[in-house]
Amino acid sequence: MSPSALAVVGYAAWMIVLLLVLAGLRVSLILSGRRAPNSFRPDGSDVSPFAERLCRVHANCYENLPIFAALVLTALVTGNAAITDPLALWVLAARVGQSVVHLISTSALAVQVRFAFFVVQVVVEIWWVLALLGR
Repeated sequence: MSPSALAVVGYAAWMIVLLLVLAGLRVSLILSGRRAPNSFRPDGSDVSPFAERLCRVHANCYENLPIFAALVLTALVTGNAAITDPLALWVLAARVGQSVVHLISTSALAVQVRFAFFVVQVVVEIWWVLALLGR
């Protein structure tokens, strides 16, 4: 499997991990009788600050996934994986890093680190757009 394809699969796996953590949190609240199954706000703000960050982290992932996947899959389908292969796993690492930092803290330093991870992703994706259009 090419690094680009592995990165797309890894991105999906990361989203599944986040979803399982979110589901586990909610199921534990339901089974303990502390919450009704239909009582959760979509943004997690009614559970805890961590649950709210977890929902936002998951949303951040699915907001960027179409861009990431479209570029990587375009490169793979058009035989231009050489464009995305060198940095695809770095983008995935930056996405996971952004997520983990967001889950851990919302301090000013954490927000700056999280933003740096985000910038890495966007800069690489812009690079890929330009490189793919140049082919």
